[in-house]
Amino acid sequence: MSQRFSNSSAHSLRRSPKSALARAIDALQPAGRGLALGTGLLACSSLAFAQSDAAKQESSLAEVTVSATGMAAGDMATPVQVLGEEELRLRRAATLGETLAAEPGINASHFGAGASRPVIRGMDGARVSVLSDGSELLDASTVSPDHAVTTEPLLARQIEVLRGPSALLYSPGAMGGVVNVLDGKIPTQAPEKGLEGSAEVQAGTAAGMSAGAFSLTTATPLKNDNGQLVLHAEGVARNAGDYRVGSGWGQSKVPGSFSRGNTGSVGLSWVGNQGYLGLAYTRQQAKYGLPGHQHSFEGCHAHGDHLHCGSHDGHDHDHEESGSVPVVDLTSERWDLRGEWRKPTAGIAALRLRGGLTNYRHDEIEDGSVATQFRNKAHDLRLEMEHEPIAGWRGTLGLQTLKRRFSATGEEAYVQPTDTQRHSLYLLEEYRWQDWSFQGALRHDRQRVEAELSNERRSHSATSASLGTVWKFQPGYSASASFTSGSRMPTAEELFANGLHMATATYEIGNPNLSRERSQALDLGLAKTAGDTTWKLNAYHYRIKGYIYGATLDAHEGLQLLQYTQGNARFTGWEAQLSQRLSRELSLSVFGDGVRARLEDGSALPRIPALRAGLRVNARLAGWDTMAEWTQVLRQNRTAQYETQTPGYGMLNLGASYLWRSGGNQWQFYVKGQNLTNRLAYAATSFIKSAAPLTGRNLVVGLRMDF
Repeated sequence: MSQRFSNSSAHSLRRSPKSALARAIDALQPAGRGLALGTGLLACSSLAFAQSDAAKQESSLAEVTVSATGMAAGDMATPVQVLGEEELRLRRAATLGETLAAEPGINASHFGAGASRPVIRGMDGARVSVLSDGSELLDASTVSPDHAVTTEPLLARQIEVLRGPSALLYSPGAMGGVVNVLDGKIPTQAPEKGLEGSAEVQAGTAAGMSAGAFSLTTATPLKNDNGQLVLHAEGVARNAGDYRVGSGWGQSKVPGSFSRGNTGSVGLSWVGNQGYLGLAYTRQQAKYGLPGHQHSFEGCHAHGDHLHCGSHDGHDHDHEESGSVPVVDLTSERWDLRGEWRKPTAGIAALRLRGGLTNYRHDEIEDGSVATQFRNKAHDLRLEMEHEPIAGWRGTLGLQTLKRRFSATGEEAYVQPTDTQRHSLYLLEEYRWQDWSFQGALRHDRQRVEAELSNERRSHSATSASLGTVWKFQPGYSASASFTSGSRMPTAEELFANGLHMATATYEIGNPNLSRERSQALDLGLAKTAGDTTWKLNAYHYRIKGYIYGATLDAHEGLQLLQYTQGNARFTGWEAQLSQRLSRELSLSVFGDGVRARLEDGSALPRIPALRAGLRVNARLAGWDTMAEWTQVLRQNRTAQYETQTPGYGMLNLGASYLWRSGGNQWQFYVKGQNLTNRLAYAATSFIKSAAPLTGRNLVVGLRMDF
């Protein structure tokens, strides 16, 4: 890219003349300014409304129902992680990846402050599927780590991470797992008091962050014996400048790491005695910088398996560096359709419908003009039937169809326009016998990918199956095992990429002859879920034939020539957590995880997270819920060719929250301190770890009101 984003333009993007809450309300304008402003006034006046004094419920993993499967988390044959609203309050960050990064077995890809996807068991990209209440997000985040995930953690009411049989309901290639973000944009029941909602504000010190969110649900006057219409509106706005890093880096902040955005949604549903049917419109806008972007790579190209970064006449290209960074200007418009019809006829427990229609676009702006444009227009539709028990087996049969058109134009159009179509059939069954529960899943997919410019077409089919069991051999104890034989079909980018991608400092070359991956995964677990001492241990081993990865063939001054290729790979790892209640007010936990990923010849795969372990103390003091946590991440020296090693680090985090009721409303104040020792830390999973270290010392305070 030869053009550069000017400092004056960057400054104008970072300014925020409105409050965070006001910008959240403004995000609803495309759905109707009058409705947005009316909703905003309701949010401001909602302090006068009362809320019931239901006691705060303490949840345990065994009591949580996993929305994606309808099963209790303790009955799942493979590890499932469920973060409810209370736990999310102290974990939520600006991106989904950073929100989940502290969970055992989960890391973040970390691309500055604007983009970060979950990395599960060392797998990322298309191997981790992100859903919005069971429907694929259909953004462009699987294409590249610098593309944001279009979900808003501040609006999430629950996040589920699924693996094994349950994951096969949603994706043919999610070997790492499925992340299902549950929201309230489409109401599934009428509010008891006629109007319910929440408002929340927060601020952080490391990047001068401010954020605000609101949510409102109300029943309309239209009502009969069969049900009534329910309206929901929600919005979020956030603004953050360049963030500070730990001491010793050479600069106090990461240049170009600022992020600003807003999300607004309006949903309407008919809620009846036997279910609901609803539609929601969501608009998200974001502007964030791409740190680490280098203009010195302009003109570099591939000669076979070597990089050439000089002109053919012997003169080098102009390698002048820019003093600023490109800016992503993102807009996503999405329609969601959701419905459920319970007990429509004998033998059928429920019929469910999920659909999403997305128009995603983002421009990469340099020097005030658009250098590259990315577009992704896609839709998916799921229809599933849950049947009543047959000979003791209960389960779900479903159909799914997806169509995606992706294009990139401009200076960094390293992927030609492609059309992807996929059709799927899946089945999940469960059987319980005494202290045993058994789960099995089967999925078949057919996919066709067409490249517009080269007129190439590639078709693949894949069949995956999984079996698992849970044995509750003693009260409060359980053992689990699952085996999954899976297939993943190559993505359009892996097949047809061909060009310079300066955001990740790579020149990417696809391979149209890639075949599907075939994997075999064994997952074993042992858990104690009751008593003063609880613990959980999981071990896993994946053998993947034809694993698709970007092999680095050559490097030049930080630029890597990356070609998608296939090889046999193995992933072996563990996740563990132990908690001890020392008294009614005090408990202690230790936790850790580790994964080793390598090819058949013993060489390491790129960007694999390092082993980590931690200690957490939870205490209740004078009505305050407090937490102190130390996490130690070891050095990552098992690296791929041309990949730099990542030093280890330790981080100290503190958190506290206080809950009270006033005027019939529930209030919560919370504060969290992150990386309080201000350690300089790098993410081994990041393409730009050297250019964008992790955030330094950060203090976040927030206030939430539920009415």
